[in-house]
Amino acid sequence: MNKNDISKYMKKINKNKDNEMLSDIKKYIRGFIYRSLICLSLFLLLAIFCKIDTKYKDIIRKNIYENNISFTSIKNFYSKYLGGVSILDSFVTDTKPVFNEKLTYKNSSKYYNGVKLEVDNNYLVPVIESGLVVFIGEKENYGNVIIIQGMDGIDIWYGNMTSTSVKLYDYIEAGDLLGETSNNYLYLVYSKNGEYLNYEEYLK
Repeated sequence: MNKNDISKYMKKINKNKDNEMLSDIKKYIRGFIYRSLICLSLFLLLAIFCKIDTKYKDIIRKNIYENNISFTSIKNFYSKYLGGVSILDSFVTDTKPVFNEKLTYKNSSKYYNGVKLEVDNNYLVPVIESGLVVFIGEKENYGNVIIIQGMDGIDIWYGNMTSTSVKLYDYIEAGDLLGETSNNYLYLVYSKNGEYLNYEEYLK
């Protein structure tokens, strides 16, 4: 095979790759439109039910405004029945995590509604349970806090954080890097539906 043949062969391979990528993009756009139409239809149906009968309106108000919304349940439902939302899923298949650790600490003691863990200075905090980031901000007595809602509806607060590698509504897996502590203490709080849970039952 001479150089001209090799060049033609490489062009053909690259053209096939481009065609496959274009096909994947078209499939993603088509699927995204279908999913958007389904979500819009569900929203319109709820609006019609609310208009027809106030009973439905009261049920929706109670479940959305009075009870805590389980974002992870919504995410699981969406992933199961409507598929993912990231176009990158079609192209990135062999990525490997660069950080996959378990929580380690030296000592623990009761702290307000949770626990205070003694860790290494500027400790890189791993995610304890997979879930959705539902809060990032300041909370009294806990400093900068990141709250992750797990699949079981349990919220885990990570307090005394100085930096984070996540954004609001990111879905993160157990063992992923959450961020860094501001010193050698990490505060954890476990809660569900607005009630604080006994950390000893969850922190092994």
